[in-house]
Amino acid sequence: MRHFGHITSEVRERLFHQEPCVFTADSPARVLAVALGATLYSPATRPRLADDIVKQTGRGVVSMVLCLEDSIDDAEVPVAEENLVRQFAVLAERCPETELPLLFVRVRAPEQIPDLVRRLGESVRLLSGFVLPKFTEERGIPFLEALTAAEAASGRRLFAMPVLESPDLLYRESRAETLAGIFRAVDKYRDRVLALRLGVTDFCASYGLRRAPDMTAYDVQIVASVIADVVNVLGRADGTGFTVTGPVWEYFRVQERMFKPQLRRSPFTPEAEDLRNLLIEHDMDGLLREISLDRANGLQGKTCIHPSHVPPVHALSVVSHEEFSDAQDILRPERGGGGVLRSAYTNKMNEVKPHRAWAERTLQRAEAFGVANEDIGFVELLAAGIPG
Repeated sequence: MRHFGHITSEVRERLFHQEPCVFTADSPARVLAVALGATLYSPATRPRLADDIVKQTGRGVVSMVLCLEDSIDDAEVPVAEENLVRQFAVLAERCPETELPLLFVRVRAPEQIPDLVRRLGESVRLLSGFVLPKFTEERGIPFLEALTAAEAASGRRLFAMPVLESPDLLYRESRAETLAGIFRAVDKYRDRVLALRLGVTDFCASYGLRRAPDMTAYDVQIVASVIADVVNVLGRADGTGFTVTGPVWEYFRVQERMFKPQLRRSPFTPEAEDLRNLLIEHDMDGLLREISLDRANGLQGKTCIHPSHVPPVHALSVVSHEEFSDAQDILRPERGGGGVLRSAYTNKMNEVKPHRAWAERTLQRAEAFGVANEDIGFVELLAAGIPG
């Protein structure tokens, strides 16, 4: 699979200076962690789940979470588990050679992990891992132990994606201790932890809050402070950090608007004005702003609950030609001693030592999502990524 693999090679050649890499579920973890992109969630109760997964593959989705937790009623769990096992068997029969998205299952309890792996049988080869809810050191270790045991029993590499959403992480008096405990847990199982996910909806729930469609997670100061502390402790670029993914955007239908649209006209050519209007009508301008703020705050990818959110996340994940040029200049071997240089675009200072970690992360993202041609911007990438 590859990002933008659902569009024609001719269009990719026009859009990309360096095309996104091809990867599989067996690729190195460092590649998969960045390549997760927009991770689409789906309730495991969907009766045509296998068809949904195949359909979303053709629309550019490369990672999905099949949920047995908050998206379904407590009483539905046994039926959802049976449906999940059945749908995996259908997928294994229908798609023996076809690359499917990276598939994860969000469980409720540690004991579900070995049980589901056993029940999946041969179709476990389609499973990439599990999403672990309300993760703290105390709650998380049993999940990670269960995953390690299931991996050994199945012979299949399985990753964990802990969700950071516990009130203990939110409350100021317990946050530092909780973060330290989470780090101890994920550091102990570092080889199994693919990425950390933020449960911003649960954070808001602790205070009876819900952000409006014209506000981002970063406008809710309580939430923004948690994101900052999570990145501070768990997202460092010194080799101790993990990939931390962006929070979910809840809206996908037209809402009553209080504030002006946040999309400028200038990036949109007259031919793309309809696309701009469509994004605004569906409150996507708020999503686009939040994706940009995710990146600025050290987050990669995003949790998504609607297929329409996937193309914007992926379009904004592509490395611009200017970013790529700067990153390459900073990382040239002859620059190992440091120094300052003017960017090739002659519009900024590149300071080699302070910008090195940024440059390394930028080239990792370039590998997964590609580098846009010099004359290609976000609008062209988004327009190409939206399924016809």
